[in-house]
Amino acid sequence: MDKRIGLLLLPLLLLASCVAPGSPSPFYYQPGYYGPGIGLGSLIAVLISWKRNESILLAIIAGLLGWLYVIYALIFPKR
Repeated sequence: MDKRIGLLLLPLLLLASCVAPGSPSPFYYQPGYYGPGIGLGSLIAVLISWKRNESILLAIIAGLLGWLYVIYALIFPKR
C-alpha cells in the first residue's frame, strides 16, 4: 500500500519541482546548458558496447549513437 502512495506522489513531486516558486502562473524553469561533454546515453552505450564486444572502435561508434545503441542492445541481446 505504501508503495502505491509513493508511486502516485512521485509525478506530483516532479511536477512541483519544475514550477517556478512565487509566480502567479506555472512557468517552467529553462534547462541550463553547461557546455560540451559526454551525455549519460553515450556513457551507457560505451559501457554496454565494451562489455559485449571488447572493441574500442565499436565502443566509439556506440558512444556517438548514444541512446540508439542502448535501445538496440536491449532489444537484441548478444547470444
